[in-house]
Amino acid sequence: MNFTLEHAIKLLERTPATLRALLGGLDDFWTISNYGEKTFSPFDVVGHLIHAEKTNWMVRANWILDGNGDKPFPPFDRYAMYETSKGKTMSELLDEFASARAKNLNELRAMNLSDDQLAMLGTHPDFGSVTLRQLLATWTVHDLNHLHQIAKSMAYQYREDVGPWRAFLSILPK
Repeated sequence: MNFTLEHAIKLLERTPATLRALLGGLDDFWTISNYGEKTFSPFDVVGHLIHAEKTNWMVRANWILDGNGDKPFPPFDRYAMYETSKGKTMSELLDEFASARAKNLNELRAMNLSDDQLAMLGTHPDFGSVTLRQLLATWTVHDLNHLHQIAKSMAYQYREDVGPWRAFLSILPK
């Protein structure tokens, strides 16, 4: 097992700045386009990440640490951002995400988690038994997954324009 909290936090703390560098100041062409039916745009992804900061990762971590491991986690609505992001700008979402992430990472650091705590169990409503370590590793990979998703939706906008190079661009569907 390669997970360490230190490595996870180093990545998690970079995501807000990465998103701001990639998406800050871009127009709707880049931020509200997706790559097909039932896919997220970059705007949707940032909204989703905010919702996860508020209702998923630390809520579930505290759920486990509070000894609720035998009860399923509170539900998480993966699509809540469609409602909660309405009327907001990308700039507002980026600010809100950075603030929520900083708060959560400060709380996570202050927990000073031990190996025994990281091994504590929670109950995922779909997967069953999971450890706090797995939850925190998933939080980290979740960020990477959504950074990929953002890049994929942006690349998709030029899918026809790249011509024959499309064969070498694995980010684009064949």
